[in-house]
Amino acid sequence: MEFLTQAFSTDEIWWLESWLDDWFLVIAFGLFLLELVRYAVKKQFSKNLLGDSIANYVTLVIFIGIVALVALTYAGVFFYVYDTFRIVELPITPWTILCCVILADLAYYWEHRFLHSNGLAWATHTVHHSSPHFNISVAYRHGPLDWLFPLFFHLPLAILGFNPFIIFLSEVIVQLFQTLLHTETIKKFPKPIEAVFNTPSHHRVHHATNRKYLDKNYAGILIIWDRMFGTFAREEEPVRYGVFPRINSINPIKIFFSGFIKLGEQVIKAPTWSYRLNLLIKPPKWAWEQEQKNKHI
Repeated sequence: MEFLTQAFSTDEIWWLESWLDDWFLVIAFGLFLLELVRYAVKKQFSKNLLGDSIANYVTLVIFIGIVALVALTYAGVFFYVYDTFRIVELPITPWTILCCVILADLAYYWEHRFLHSNGLAWATHTVHHSSPHFNISVAYRHGPLDWLFPLFFHLPLAILGFNPFIIFLSEVIVQLFQTLLHTETIKKFPKPIEAVFNTPSHHRVHHATNRKYLDKNYAGILIIWDRMFGTFAREEEPVRYGVFPRINSINPIKIFFSGFIKLGEQVIKAPTWSYRLNLLIKPPKWAWEQEQKNKHI
């Protein structure tokens, strides 16, 4: 019990976060190579799969470049809010880290749900969903503004009194857990695990284009959020991955900007300014329904 109340320094938390980031990428890439072997054994390996996977890692490199440019500003906002508006100052202990991870996971759920319910946010998040494949490399498939939206949903944690270093560590932990979910190698875990935690089975549902699976399973670590807020669905039928319309490209630049190119085309062709506004603030499903109506006029 003494360990749970032991205080850590910000330097120790920063080291842990950096260590997790660096080593997990190596581990994840190793697991991806094992997945490629599995594809080969099952005779599912193809040039498109390999090209798509390479494109995923290229989008990661581009994304890291963008993050490097905005990192100081991103962190500065958290520290400003923490220094100016925090309600209390919570110590850095295993207890507060655990609490922050749970709350960051809840924040991730609502952030993720927002990305699917807003045209502008979906323009960046659609990149992650656009692959017709599902493996660990897809976890690193990023869009241009994927760094921006977490800011708004995690800032309340700084107001509650969590040190920004703990918040950043918690974000990393949630994201690393998410990375491992992108696989078809693991089918299902025992029911108690499937009931509480997000699993590859649950996350395959999230990436599906099957009608019954749309807008389901937004969770990061704990699937209980989806169960609580009515967005849970079990994997019951074969999953079809991707987005509509399909990109049909392994060009990483085209993939990286595909969501905003599509949104820009929709905005330009929109008949009215109110229609343009709706494209930005309403769910992508709204735009699709309008297109279907126009086809039948």
